[in-house]
Amino acid sequence: MIPDPSASAEISATALHDAYMQRCFHLAELGAGYTAPNPMVGAVLVHEGRIIGEGYHQKSGEAHAEVNCLNSVRTGDRQFIPASTLYVSLEPCAHHGKTPPCVDLIIREKIPRVVIGCRDPFPEVDGKGIEKLLAHKVELIFPVLEKEAVACNRRFFVFHQQKRPYIILKWAATANHKIGGASAERLLISNDYSNRLVHQWRTEEAGILVGTQTALTDDPSLTVRLWPGKNPVRIVVDRNLRLPESLKIFDRSVPSVILNEKKDAQSENLIFKKINAHELFIPAILSALYSLNILSVLVEGGAKTLQSFIDSGLWDEARVITNNELEIPDGPEAPLLQKAVLLKTEDYYSDTIRYWKNDVGV
Repeated sequence: MIPDPSASAEISATALHDAYMQRCFHLAELGAGYTAPNPMVGAVLVHEGRIIGEGYHQKSGEAHAEVNCLNSVRTGDRQFIPASTLYVSLEPCAHHGKTPPCVDLIIREKIPRVVIGCRDPFPEVDGKGIEKLLAHKVELIFPVLEKEAVACNRRFFVFHQQKRPYIILKWAATANHKIGGASAERLLISNDYSNRLVHQWRTEEAGILVGTQTALTDDPSLTVRLWPGKNPVRIVVDRNLRLPESLKIFDRSVPSVILNEKKDAQSENLIFKKINAHELFIPAILSALYSLNILSVLVEGGAKTLQSFIDSGLWDEARVITNNELEIPDGPEAPLLQKAVLLKTEDYYSDTIRYWKNDVGV
């Protein structure tokens, strides 16, 4: 809740800046799943303690948060823009991409003060937006809630600073730590509530990845069916191209990438991307996905693929669903996390979901 600056003289400027910046983060997250490979950004325009404009970056290639914020200002309030403070969760851009530079808009609208969450790590922006605003005598206050601002765009920061997608591992396990049954038949472990949440997670990431054996055994659609939102790019690791094209991954209904060691090729909604067989396996996968501009990936298994990411250390989050009421005598063991920090735990009837962070990650 944003405090009322007129209610108490004790409310500090820092508390107000923090409150408006938190609002920027909330707005930014409304773009989850739609802005990649761009960052999620929120903006708030404040005049004398009153919000007169709000906006967020809604979709890649479309207007940025600052543009939507200023466009939202009502006609009667536009006279206050040159006397207002603009809050924005990420440094305004200063380059021509698919849209014009936001700093030019800020300067043109004569906004006198800008409060920024953190700098933009994208090389075309990094510090340039700040420099241009300062050159035009705009008062800047930054960083504000920098740690939270980076966390809001952790996918974007990892992508540009580490030159790889942000990796989220996900699996479901029985109470006795089995990730599947002894037979080739698919075992449904998580309950309906958790399944719906997993589909929400899918809408929030740029890609979803499985290994060869999971594609063969489960023939998954890897699409969003239980939650409204955008389908991620489907990614399958098939080193020797042995998967039959009768599988759903080849139906061209959703953009799909086949990572392999044989060929590069592309047709409608289907890309065969050759990975470097001489590199270490997981780094080669991440390098290929980085070259395809895939900002983040939800890795859904199976056990061998998940453990490969864990062993490499090249993962950022893990979301582990445990069905506390299901035990089976035989089956593959669930992956074993290493160097993981537990962030939070949620319960959905029979299921417990644990959220982990790589303690060497962002």
